[in-house]
Amino acid sequence: MSQSIDKPPYFNGAHYYHWKNRMIIFLQSIDYMLWDVIEDGSTIPMKRVGELQVPNERHEWSNQERKQVQLNAKDIHILLCALGPEEFVKVSSCDNAKEIWDKLEVFHEGTNEVKETKIGLLNLNYENFKMDPNEDIKAMFNRFSIIVNELKGFGEAILEDKLVWKLIYSLPESWDSKKTSIIEAKNLKELKLDELIWSLHTHEMTSKPLIREKEKKIKEQDINVNGIALKSSKCQYEDSSMEESSEE
Repeated sequence: MSQSIDKPPYFNGAHYYHWKNRMIIFLQSIDYMLWDVIEDGSTIPMKRVGELQVPNERHEWSNQERKQVQLNAKDIHILLCALGPEEFVKVSSCDNAKEIWDKLEVFHEGTNEVKETKIGLLNLNYENFKMDPNEDIKAMFNRFSIIVNELKGFGEAILEDKLVWKLIYSLPESWDSKKTSIIEAKNLKELKLDELIWSLHTHEMTSKPLIREKEKKIKEQDINVNGIALKSSKCQYEDSSMEESSEE
C-alpha cells in the first residue's frame, strides 16, 4: 500500500534504519530547520534566577526563541504521529524532539558501545562482500544495499565511486570479461552506481540464453555418453550370460 507524501512514515518497531532515513528526509522536506532543531536539542527558553535556571515566561520570549519552540512542538507532533502504540509508550514522557529521537535510537540501535560493535560488523560484511553462487544481479545488489544503507544510518556514508569499485570486484570469475570491459571502457570515478547495475543486469539478460544453451549441450552429451556406456555394459552382461550358458 502506498503512503501519502503528506503523512510521516509510520514506525511500528520494525526496520528502524529504513524508517530513520525516511523520517530525516521527510522532516527536511517540510522545513530544514525541523531537523536542525532535533540535532541541536532546542528546549524552552531559560533564564537564571540566582543559582537556578528556570523557564522564561512566554511574554519574555524573543521572536527567535518563539520560533524555536514552535519548531520543536511541530517536530514532537510529527514524530508522535508516526509511531505505533508500542513505540509511542517508550517516548510519551519526553519533553522535546531531540529526547524522543535519542530515546528511539537507544532502543533500536543500542548504546554507543553497541553501535560501535554493529558498525564494526557491518564494515566487516562490507569488506568481505562477494556475489554468491547462483545469485543474480538484483539479489546481489539488494543484499549490498542493505549493508550500505545500515552503515549510512550509523553515519558511515561511503562515496559512490568506492561503492562502484567494490561491486565490480565482488563479481565472480565467470564475470571477468565483463569486469575488464567496464574498467577499460569507463572512468570508474565518474561511473554512477545505477549505470553499473543496469550494465550488469543487461549483460546477465543477454548471456543467460547462451549459458542455458551450453548447459543443454552438456546435458545432451552426458545423456549420450551415459547411454553408450549403459548399452556397452548391457552387451557385456549379455555376452557374459551367453558364455555361462554354453559352459553349462
